[in-house]
Amino acid sequence: MTSPSTGPTATSPAPTGGPSRKSRVAGSIISGLVVLFLLYDSLIHIANIQMVREAMAELGFAENLNRVIGVVLLVCLALYVVPATSILGAVLLTGYLGGAVATNMLTEQPIASVTLFPIYVGILVWGGLYLRDPRVRSIMPVRRP
Repeated sequence: MTSPSTGPTATSPAPTGGPSRKSRVAGSIISGLVVLFLLYDSLIHIANIQMVREAMAELGFAENLNRVIGVVLLVCLALYVVPATSILGAVLLTGYLGGAVATNMLTEQPIASVTLFPIYVGILVWGGLYLRDPRVRSIMPVRRP
């Protein structure tokens, strides 16, 4: 931990330069697409449509869990959308998507197209946030050799 006169403390890292306008726009577009996709996914789980009931049953989930899963995703997504809680939302979404990967592995789904898809979404969640939020850049700096 350093003093205020010498630099950031462990509890409040200083942003390392704000993102450029192009970076913020790109991050906002990526995050927007992720939000739309996950919002759709949460709403169809909450609506408990037939397609969701069948897919979740094939994965071994009880029908009464569909709405719970949809609400959990919606809460994580709401946290991700609010700038003050976006990092917490990204962490929670990462956990949620990790559960999807585990479920797909347990049910022996195809690797590249189904099992790894939540990882692709997670990369977009963090990538969009990285491009638009200087706090994320300060926690996870990209270092060049």
